Amino acid sequence: MRLLPDTCIWGGAVSELAATGYDIVWAGDWQRDPGDDEILAVAYDEQRILVTLDKDFGELAIVHERPHRGILRIVGFSARQQASACRRALSAHGTELAAGAIVTVEPGRLRIRE
Repeated sequence: MRLLPDTCIWGGAVSELAATGYDIVWAGDWQRDPGDDEILAVAYDEQRILVTLDKDFGELAIVHERPHRGILRIVGFSARQQASACRRALSAHGTELAAGAIVTVEPGRLRIRE
């Protein structure tokens, strides 16, 4: 599965996801932060699910109708819990995400917007 973690995702979580076999391009490795519009566009162009903590990407996708290949938003987890929360959501809802869903995962709560 192809992922583009946003800069707000902890680097240790990114490394952990890559080590478990995900195809990762991390925005934190880029020389500059191009902003949310460009990050979402790169994820779309490269057919990657965007992984973020930021709710602004959902607004871009829904309100501003920016194209995307799925957005996984993880909220309320410590940096060290981000990778496991992401893996669980991808395992359970990867098909929906790959079809363009927006999935928000919080401790004890999950929302899916198809």
